[in-house]
Amino acid sequence: MVTVKINGVEHKIEAEADMPLLWAIRDLVGLTGTKFGCGMAQCGACTVYIDGSPTRSCQTFIGDIEGAEVTTVEGLKGKVAETVQAVWADLDVPQCGYCQSGQIMSATDLLANNPKPTDADIDAAMSGNLCRCATYHRIRAGIHEAAKRLEA
Repeated sequence: MVTVKINGVEHKIEAEADMPLLWAIRDLVGLTGTKFGCGMAQCGACTVYIDGSPTRSCQTFIGDIEGAEVTTVEGLKGKVAETVQAVWADLDVPQCGYCQSGQIMSATDLLANNPKPTDADIDAAMSGNLCRCATYHRIRAGIHEAAKRLEA
């Protein structure tokens, strides 16, 4: 059994230590916003924060995070997160939407740490998040717009 706080709620998860955190979040806790993409930590669809750092949950094992604080897209809060989410809706950033929870998690982390990112900063921060619909120009525009709104 592993005790993990997910979105502020403590969960005692009974699972094998090598169960990916993604499956614990989705199958045992019932939070389905975090998506399975590639299973190899290369597409970013499964991005969550562990103790405040963006992490790929498909390759993070439940046994390695005893006592950690996990935040999923459902638990993302604060001015930066709310601004990113509002901009995503206002600009209609997603196309199919499948990768967007990971995109939002990464974009929020970027803007929390760099309130005025350049295109190069955005490309570097978002490079681990793939979008099968290729909405990268809308994602970049969304990040720039969120930065403007946060500055205002």
